[in-house]
Amino acid sequence: MLASISGSIETAIADHAVVAVFVLMGVDALLPLGGELTMLYAGVVASGAIAGHQAEFAGATLSTGVEAYVVLAAAGSLGYLVGSIVGWLIGLRGGRELIERRGRWFHLPPERFARAEAWFARWGLFAVFLGRITPLVRSFISITAGVFRSPFVPYVVLTLLGSMIWCFAFAGAGWALGDSWHGLHDSFRYVDYAVLVLVVVVAAMMVIRGRRRRRARRV
Repeated sequence: MLASISGSIETAIADHAVVAVFVLMGVDALLPLGGELTMLYAGVVASGAIAGHQAEFAGATLSTGVEAYVVLAAAGSLGYLVGSIVGWLIGLRGGRELIERRGRWFHLPPERFARAEAWFARWGLFAVFLGRITPLVRSFISITAGVFRSPFVPYVVLTLLGSMIWCFAFAGAGWALGDSWHGLHDSFRYVDYAVLVLVVVVAAMMVIRGRRRRRARRV
């Protein structure tokens, strides 16, 4: 039986707290991995609403409340920053050729990359900051910023600012939810089902496309 996506994220945060939030958000800067859920649940843990689970870091147990909230939100912000820098380097080194050949690996098919290019053309360097706080845009800003050679220092500053606003806001929302989290969590099972169906559909499309290409080569 496959573990639910939301359950896996919760377990990681409950067991490893600061490190888990840092790693999950670092990955989310490159691929959509449920950053919203990660920071929401980090806030719930910080509030002390999960019995038996307290945030720990470097062998020390953080005090429930403001201390845990600040540390977990900061861990998410810094993790996202590190992942964003990795993405920027990937885009810088790979260039457009990487997107054309392997863009789908990074959830950057041609149509999405074209939207990203239009986004940067419209907003310039400020597109980095806006992208970090805009749903659905966040995860494809990192690599495209590298492809478009966004200046590194402004890129880092704007990314950190945007990620801090985003992470602290979602962690704050999780803290406010507190015990109400359990009811919200039940609704995530429908998201899990939808993701599973999407994965099956995408896999089937890739198989069909591969067969068509092989047939075309034979002709």
